[in-house]
Amino acid sequence: MWIKILVILMLLLIIGSLFSALYYLVKGNDDSERTVKALTWRVGLSLTLFLLLVLGFYTGIIGHPQP
Repeated sequence: MWIKILVILMLLLIIGSLFSALYYLVKGNDDSERTVKALTWRVGLSLTLFLLLVLGFYTGIIGHPQP
């Protein structure tokens, strides 16, 4: 159960970071550094989530039905 909560939390953080970057991009001021930083966070969070899911599948925490 806690794994599902962790995955959903990570997805919400990724979406939040994406919308944050969109806001700074649309705002149009000289905030290109903030846009890049938000997108960097998004990529880092996405990569972390992917690696955690792969690790969960290999260790058997995710993907195997519990008896």
